Amino acid sequence: MRISMLAERTGLPVATLKYYLREGLVPPGIATARTQALYDEAHVARVLLVRALTESASLSLAAVRQVLAVLDDPPASRHDLLGAAQHALLTDEERSAGTPGAPAADPWLSRAAAVVAARGWYCDTDDPLVRRLAEGLRAADAADVTISDEHLDAYARASETIADADVASVPADAAGAMRQVVVGTLLTDPLILTLRRIAQQQASDTAAARPTS
Repeated sequence: MRISMLAERTGLPVATLKYYLREGLVPPGIATARTQALYDEAHVARVLLVRALTESASLSLAAVRQVLAVLDDPPASRHDLLGAAQHALLTDEERSAGTPGAPAADPWLSRAAAVVAARGWYCDTDDPLVRRLAEGLRAADAADVTISDEHLDAYARASETIADADVASVPADAAGAMRQVVVGTLLTDPLILTLRRIAQQQASDTAAARPTS
């Protein structure tokens, strides 16, 4: 198919497709003339993935390049593939090795590490997600919101249930796995938040209906 048909199939303007091609996000088609080329179903799939990553997942160009690099040369194991997908969800600042982190003596970092370790999860205070958890705890404290250790443990246990469901839903193929983890995680985060709100309503209704002693 020509680029005009590729645009029709993917719902993107030709100018955007040419941008993807110039940036190397989509491989070139088979040249038929100096300014013309033919594209196939693999190009359709690649364009749709790039569109999902940039529009639905709102990833930066650097993150998109990382996802595509993993797809073009996927790790041998499914675990490493999922790890690479998770890495793509980090912000550019978190992903940068040169970004200074919180000092090891930071009490919020210590508490975040303790929460992770208590569940038997891999714990490294240099892990960007552990540091992100620490920043969340710090922000809650600054807003005078008390989060007890028991409360945090309940969150962690609930997150394990969600994570098990997430991993079970990941397709076996590399492209499908990357889409599900990267795009799926970002798009289902609001669903989890909404379900929490609904569950809070139910929990409050249940508590209010209990007879007082």
